[in-house]
Amino acid sequence: MGAVSVRNVTVAFHSLRVFDRMSLEVERGEFLVLLGPSGCGKSTLLNAIAGLLDVDAGQIWIDGRNVTWEEPKDRGIAMVFQSYALYPRMSVRENLSFGLRMAKTPKPEIDRKVAQAAAMLQIGHLLDRRPDQLSGGQRQRVAIGRALVRDADVFLFDEPLSNLDAQLRNELRVEIKRLHQRLGSTTMIYVTHDQIEALTLADRIAVMKDQQIQQLGTPMEIYHHPANRFVAGFVGSPRMNFLDGVIADGPAFVAGQRRLGLDGYAFASRPQQGQAVTLGVRPEHLATGTGWDGFTVDLVEPMGADNLVWCRDGEVALELRLPGDRFLAQGAPVSLAIDPARVSLFAAEGGRRL
Repeated sequence: MGAVSVRNVTVAFHSLRVFDRMSLEVERGEFLVLLGPSGCGKSTLLNAIAGLLDVDAGQIWIDGRNVTWEEPKDRGIAMVFQSYALYPRMSVRENLSFGLRMAKTPKPEIDRKVAQAAAMLQIGHLLDRRPDQLSGGQRQRVAIGRALVRDADVFLFDEPLSNLDAQLRNELRVEIKRLHQRLGSTTMIYVTHDQIEALTLADRIAVMKDQQIQQLGTPMEIYHHPANRFVAGFVGSPRMNFLDGVIADGPAFVAGQRRLGLDGYAFASRPQQGQAVTLGVRPEHLATGTGWDGFTVDLVEPMGADNLVWCRDGEVALELRLPGDRFLAQGAPVSLAIDPARVSLFAAEGGRRL
């Protein structure tokens, strides 16, 4: 039995059906990330698990217990929201202990749990400050600590880092991953639209679009073997290159005068000759060398550790990632080599992986 089990859940707002028989299994101790663009339903699914939204059909189980109609406080969960939602007139210590005090937890136990959470999040020196005396990152640590003191079996995070600047997001992302490793058997479900957060944090990622899970797998499965064109384009920075063409005898991919033999490609399903397809290749899987000629360097974006090079031949533009010490001059001719074992092929109709 998984730590969290969503079974054929339907959620509707009046006549608008958000989910229709959604199912998802989250294993005990797993860090699962719900990833997708705004409006895909990821926060709605998290709120249904938390009990903040009623379901119209189906069941939600947590640790082998049907909690479909239980109140959020009775589900054994702790939630961290996008906004810090701290009490402004309370100190950090009082914010951390508020829920425990309302539950009439003995004071020695409150002190122990607050000290433990503060040490884990490195905010022990901030306990006597108020929220307006803290930075954004410190406030979010307090919000996480408020959830930690509850000793919950399941932690739910709803885009907790989206209000922070880039450097703070990176720092807290590492802290959240360390926190999961320290807690061991605690299950975490994390909502984000940021693919970097998803790839770096998750044991598994559920990529969502239009209120459906497009692919559920490990970060490496989703990155290297996307289930469809949407997943391929959404996960990865810079995004995957796409080129439309057809399947020719060989088999081979053909786009205009360009041809790529597919002997090294692992087909999930064999395409028909002449079938319209889209070839996808990530910028780091392109190389300079013998292959497709006729490209010139259109634009170079220095990134420090590497350079992103836009190569163009007429209407065809492909992005190439090179090491930072390799620089191609704008306008220089370039030939691109492609390893067929590292490309992805998608059906032009429907976008499923071939």
